[in-house]
Amino acid sequence: MYKKDFEIRWSDIDANGHLANSAYTNFMSHTRMGFFIEYGFSMEELSKFNIGPVVFYEHTYYFKESFIGKPVTVSLELSGLSDDGMFFKFEHNFYNHKGEHLASSDMLGSWIDLKTRKLTVLPEQLLKRSKIFPRTKHFKTLTKADTRIHGKFPKNLT
Repeated sequence: MYKKDFEIRWSDIDANGHLANSAYTNFMSHTRMGFFIEYGFSMEELSKFNIGPVVFYEHTYYFKESFIGKPVTVSLELSGLSDDGMFFKFEHNFYNHKGEHLASSDMLGSWIDLKTRKLTVLPEQLLKRSKIFPRTKHFKTLTKADTRIHGKFPKNLT
């Protein structure tokens, strides 16, 4: 399990005085970037392949409040990966300084070719590195169908 520690700042709270939902998203994003760097997926390395990560969705479930000045630990584990590495799913969990579970979030993402702006498979060199990512107990191999499991599709105004 990969973990990153944060302290809740003034800018992280909402009008109710607790950790804002946007701060959860920011902490998860920061955790993912730290994770990617640690596992050899730095911005410099990704630029060699002209790819970048994209988020399809984040589903967050809140269990307990957290307040300004309090430490928060955010964990990350891989809960799904397609055979070609195109699609990946992370599970994030938030804990307070007592180890109490504050929130859980599932995040589904993919890799995009930065020139064509289309989804792309993970280069073999990076796919090999992804095999050692820490995984959840319920890890599964993803398919393209998993990206639409919730039945959401684009619907234009016109």
